[in-house]
Amino acid sequence: MDTQAVSPANFPERLIWRTMVATYPLYAVGALYIVAPVIAWVLFLYFVTQYLFPRADRPLVTVPLPVWLWIGGMLMMLVALVIGHFDFRLGIAQTIKSSIGWAKGWALLALFPLIGCLNIRPELLYRAACIVCLHTLLLLPVFIGAWMVGAPQTLYVSPLKFIGGPGPEFFAFSLYEIDPGSGLPRWRLFTPWAPALGFIGNIYFIFANRERHRGWRAAGIAGSVAMVLLSQSRLAIVVLLVVSVATFFLARAVRPGTLFLGAIAATLAGIVGTSVLRLAEDFWGAFRAARAGSTRVREALARIALDRWQSEAPIWGHGVVERGPHLVEYMPIGSHHSWLGLLFVKGIVGLFALAVPMFLGFIDLMLRAGSCTLARTGIAMLLILFLYTFGENLEILAYLFWPALVIVGAAHNAPLQQRQAAQADDSGAGAA
Repeated sequence: MDTQAVSPANFPERLIWRTMVATYPLYAVGALYIVAPVIAWVLFLYFVTQYLFPRADRPLVTVPLPVWLWIGGMLMMLVALVIGHFDFRLGIAQTIKSSIGWAKGWALLALFPLIGCLNIRPELLYRAACIVCLHTLLLLPVFIGAWMVGAPQTLYVSPLKFIGGPGPEFFAFSLYEIDPGSGLPRWRLFTPWAPALGFIGNIYFIFANRERHRGWRAAGIAGSVAMVLLSQSRLAIVVLLVVSVATFFLARAVRPGTLFLGAIAATLAGIVGTSVLRLAEDFWGAFRAARAGSTRVREALARIALDRWQSEAPIWGHGVVERGPHLVEYMPIGSHHSWLGLLFVKGIVGLFALAVPMFLGFIDLMLRAGSCTLARTGIAMLLILFLYTFGENLEILAYLFWPALVIVGAAHNAPLQQRQAAQADDSGAGAA
């Protein structure tokens, strides 16, 4: 496989490329959680210099409206955080600490789409993802073999944990883990827990399908599917099956043929509606029963988050995450669900701060999906993020799925870049 066919050509591409292809080395030293916020803020400063001081020898940097919405939404997260701390008298020290957490979490959902507006080729991210998938395939015998021979589940926790983070699992080198409900092994590889591996596997699956080189595409698809299956995450498997199909039809939603097929499907659904509903209920029951203990904890966390949000802090939230009672195994209230977590920590303001840019960004990409492959990739990324809002906390995993955010920003910015290129061609023709 020829890695020279796609190689970085400027500073942002070099930084992104080297960070992505070094995923496993960074994981081995416990630096993954630290590196993503660092490159986000470094490239943000680079973006500012490019935006404020344009030059004739480089492309003009533009920011489309959907990216401005992401910036505004994440700034509102910070406002909600500060007001929540003020309402519950959490003190200046705690407010500063939480603001640093915002800079490493929610802020990334604004910074990386903004970085996507730089001159960064999507093909570079697709190839880097395929390289990570190949590394995964090569390392699988080590991770699976460790379980087979009964090696310790966690080899060590990196000393970099002293920098601070959500927990030691973000700095631990884990070979495998045993599901307490089923007693079966699961693998999380370079992520903090197994379902997060399925999350990243789904993103890399879409990237791999956009790769043009057959060999790299095959490695990317095999590695990403392996991530999903090894995670044994129910949501990951559903997302893998749903997103590609949904993206295909959404990209063609306004075509007459799609509307015709939709009408036929609606008619058939009316005829066999009862049977379809029964099958859906059976599937949902089996889905919940697959990990009954996990489902029970998630549902209890949801009830607690909703009750305390409504009764204690409906507008601005509680400001900080709180541990739940023994009933939910002391897991943080609102965890495993981005929307409920936002309601509890940042109130209804925080919920809309995420919902508005995600929804309007999806509409923006939908309008161009029929004629733009990058827009379709952006739709797939937003669909994956949206589906995972019901099973994960996006803030805490942003340090892993940031390549998806770069693609979203690039997809939003594609029309502006195309317009600039057309104007440059017209200017060149006029000069000639």
